[in-house]
Amino acid sequence: MEEFVVYILYSERFNKNYTGFTSNLIERFKSHNNLGTKGYTLKFRPWKVIHVEFFTSKSKAMEREKYLKTGAGREFIKNLISKL
Repeated sequence: MEEFVVYILYSERFNKNYTGFTSNLIERFKSHNNLGTKGYTLKFRPWKVIHVEFFTSKSKAMEREKYLKTGAGREFIKNLISKL
């Protein structure tokens, strides 16, 4: 059974966060920190994973990622970061 992960990355150096989802967190994290050559996350390296949630359904993972990008979701992330 495939598993999907919603993750939140944080760049302390730039005080930025990034929320995404994937079915392979390790490879996706490598892409954000080392391998990627374009996109938003390239500019704010290094990233660290500050939160993960696991789902058995792609649609549920996408729904959660979308929620985390709303005002309420951003508050949740802000609270996570304040505890670091």
